[in-house]
Amino acid sequence: MITQTLAIFLDAYRELNSKKLFWITLALSGLVVLIYAAIGIDAKGVSFLWFRLPFIPTTSEEIPPELLYKSIFMRLGLGLWLTWIATILALISTAGIIPDMIAGGSIEMLLSRPISRPRLLLTKYASGLLFVTLQVGVFTAACFLVIGVRGRAWEPGLFLAVPLVVCFFSYLFCFCALVGVLTRSTIASLLLTLLFWFVLFILNAADATLLMFQSRAELQRDAYVERLESARDAAGKIIAARREQAGEPVPEGFVPSDEEMRGVMPWIGMVFDNRDDAEESLAKLRPWVRAVYLGKTFLPKTGETIALLERSLMSAADLERMAETDDEEQTAVDEDTGEAAISDSELSVRLEQELRDRPVWWVLGTSLAFEAVILALAVGSFSRKDL
Repeated sequence: MITQTLAIFLDAYRELNSKKLFWITLALSGLVVLIYAAIGIDAKGVSFLWFRLPFIPTTSEEIPPELLYKSIFMRLGLGLWLTWIATILALISTAGIIPDMIAGGSIEMLLSRPISRPRLLLTKYASGLLFVTLQVGVFTAACFLVIGVRGRAWEPGLFLAVPLVVCFFSYLFCFCALVGVLTRSTIASLLLTLLFWFVLFILNAADATLLMFQSRAELQRDAYVERLESARDAAGKIIAARREQAGEPVPEGFVPSDEEMRGVMPWIGMVFDNRDDAEESLAKLRPWVRAVYLGKTFLPKTGETIALLERSLMSAADLERMAETDDEEQTAVDEDTGEAAISDSELSVRLEQELRDRPVWWVLGTSLAFEAVILALAVGSFSRKDL
């Protein structure tokens, strides 16, 4: 039984390996790595090959080389190449695995062997995942060497990208396999999978947008509360001094009321109003954030799965350091307008922390459960299908 499974698996792998797109994708991965390795940073600034990039005002004193290379790998190597461009190429290469197998002539030869239909489908499915594993493995190994040599930091945790990207791809590929069984069409499998991916993208974008609005409102509320606390202390001293001058007793630990604060600090009323508005905005946003979170629970978490690697490679302190290079301003309340000026760096860190607080079991466990259900539907349909 194992020998038969391996034979079908190797046949499927040879079929994928013979496709030009496999080698084109591998060559493009190599080109991306060369571009990655050509980027440098030192005390004078950032360079590409032997050219200085004066429009990037950053030096190695502000961002250590290892942090720069890890950030580039996360944002471009993983965030753009592996999870977008390379994934689309992989889907194009593997979308025909199931429909081609079901096509007349191919399936009769395979079913002539003493192998069950579920095992046959799952073996073909695993061969598609092998395509991605090889591509991601080679790319990650090359980036590991670049970070080690150029960034002077050897990061074995980088290889966590291999299982995570394969999981990310499997969420899409299981849907592609189900459509392939139902339609027997490579084009339909590819297009409907891309549509499904687009739906996930829209849901993730809505989730990120709502979280950003919530984080902004929380930062505003916190800024208003902090400003009111400091203003309350100042107002208490002013009122106490006035009462002492008037010969009135001042109780120990005196804390002025909101109305007393408004009396000595007329502008503070705007801060009170803005704090209440921020609280009202949060009250309206939270049900939407929870609803989208609940909706995502039943679907694969593509973005969060990839973000697990960033949790491993980059600490919260690293993210704060990267954000500080872009925005040195701090969130503060303007006494003239009573409005809180939000720091982009603080907002970015707050939003990232919200995403990092989501448990790993929710990210991977529910996504793999979705994949298991879709594969079960594909296997059930394939087993009952009149071929």
